[in-house]
Amino acid sequence: MPSTTDRPDDSDDPFAVAEAALDVRETVPVERPTAPIDRPTGALEAGDRPTVLVDERRLGEQPTVKVPGQRKPPPRARRAPLPVAVAFATLWAAALAYLPVFAVIGLARTLEGEGGLGGAAHAGLAGWLLGNGVPIGTSIGSLGLPPLLLTGFIVWRLNRAGLHVTRAIGARRSGRLGTALLVAFGIGLTYSLLGSVAALAVDGKGTDVTPGRAAINFFVLGLLGAFVGSLRGTDALGKLAHRSPKVLRDGLRTGVMAALFILAAGAGATGLSVAIGGGQAAETISVYHTGVAGQAGITLLSLAYGGNAAVWAAAYLVGPGFALGTGSEVGLTDVMVGKLPAMPLLAGVPDGPMGATGAALLAVPVLAGMAAGWLLILRLKRVDEPGDKPPELPWSQVLGSSLLAGPAAGLLLGVACQASGGPLGDGRLATIGPDPWQVALVATIVVAVSVAIGTAAARTFAPVPKA
Repeated sequence: MPSTTDRPDDSDDPFAVAEAALDVRETVPVERPTAPIDRPTGALEAGDRPTVLVDERRLGEQPTVKVPGQRKPPPRARRAPLPVAVAFATLWAAALAYLPVFAVIGLARTLEGEGGLGGAAHAGLAGWLLGNGVPIGTSIGSLGLPPLLLTGFIVWRLNRAGLHVTRAIGARRSGRLGTALLVAFGIGLTYSLLGSVAALAVDGKGTDVTPGRAAINFFVLGLLGAFVGSLRGTDALGKLAHRSPKVLRDGLRTGVMAALFILAAGAGATGLSVAIGGGQAAETISVYHTGVAGQAGITLLSLAYGGNAAVWAAAYLVGPGFALGTGSEVGLTDVMVGKLPAMPLLAGVPDGPMGATGAALLAVPVLAGMAAGWLLILRLKRVDEPGDKPPELPWSQVLGSSLLAGPAAGLLLGVACQASGGPLGDGRLATIGPDPWQVALVATIVVAVSVAIGTAAARTFAPVPKA
């Protein structure tokens, strides 16, 4: 029988969940005999009529039989129209990203005696818009510092939406880049419409949101997030990678790996600094004089901005540092900050220069780049069978990949720094976060040099990995 479906079991796929609820009955076709069936002599008496197993007058129909113990075959894949699939997947992604914000805010308001679905829905929409990078005007000024943890969750849901749509329209593993672009554009356009509607709902007394700005932010975020998922679903990314030069592939992969290592080191440094300043963080929470729900809300807010702090710590390790207000600077060699907002997450901000410890921390990005370069050579040296001779690695390939890894890591870290910053009102807190251009430039140089050192050392000293 032909393949009944190319969609794998995925409880996260709304289309797969919807199809699992349908009762689709399939029949098993039976091949029509091509030769008369031999019967024993004398099996038929005179005047008896033989039983016709296949009615030749109904050639267009297939008889069905039930085989005992045979499982019902899975339903055949049904291709959904592109507009329907895009609308359904985008609404599903938006709902899953909005509902947690609404639930947390609604629970906090209820426990504090400020219940009401209308107020919770309004506040949840405002938080959701902020997570999509849309600034919100308030009485204290513009709030435009997005919680990166929520932003990352939104991008992941859009990524899954792009993947699900490619499956729903039957374009899975088709390798068509045009289909991936069409799916991403459709999701971005639909998501932009949702952002405009949410902005109109939030815009009013006490909050000021520009629907045009919301439409642009939602379109860009929806397009980029869904494009990654549609590339995965159609496998167009794999085909593009196979067609690109090997040096370019290795350089991009190594640069992304080095940037992720640096961000992971920033996250570790953030957690360690907050743990050391745990007493100050507890005092900050107690200043608010709220109940248990209020303190839990402050803690969740700090966790939502934990991704921002990880990026700021990565910029701190790279060298340029970050700002916590206009005219402020937090770096390894200089710390100059004024009065900070009362947030437990800021308890880990250093009080002054790190001195000798700061010089040691500068080695963290270098070690991250060297580790990425070492892993690249180990992957290139891997052999398929034990005893095979490892491939030759010319210096042009090794150094070329190292030089390309620098701009790749710098671009990724620069984008992360740009997304992690924003204003927290007017006045001194209008500038918060690292300078993306400085971080991108320094990271490009540091990663390129450190990856080159790591690849050169691995090419000379690393053993051949076992298959």
